[in-house]
Amino acid sequence: MSESRFSAEGFTPTDNPMKTGIRGLCPRCQMGHLFSGFLKLAPRCEVCGLDYSFADPADGPAFFAMTIAAVPALAFGVWFQMAFGLPLWVHIFITLPLTVLSCMALLRPLKGWLVCSQFFHKAEEGSIDFDWHAKAKLAKQQTGQKPGGA
Repeated sequence: MSESRFSAEGFTPTDNPMKTGIRGLCPRCQMGHLFSGFLKLAPRCEVCGLDYSFADPADGPAFFAMTIAAVPALAFGVWFQMAFGLPLWVHIFITLPLTVLSCMALLRPLKGWLVCSQFFHKAEEGSIDFDWHAKAKLAKQQTGQKPGGA
């Protein structure tokens, strides 16, 4: 790799949060580890010291993993049932573990991607800007428009 990971300020942040997150690397230096366990985020990067407390992917990785894995698992289950005509209890030992394992395989890369995307896009908790809304309402009243209308 010929390009440097360092800039004048220190480390060069990622320009591809998907690639960095899927690999489980720090979004700032792209060298430190994002995880301290299978799904547990490390408290900070061991290379650049970035504090990961900003990250809160919540249920996003689980939702995406279940959504991505459900369609192929359902298709497999239906094909398996139609092709072999086995009793339904067989799906507990074949289709269910396949679905769970495919979800588990997707969780870590998806969580890494979402955390790196939060860093990349400087995501924050949402809030209502009451001052902006008051100014907008006042401006509409001054121009003669109704406050809620188009």
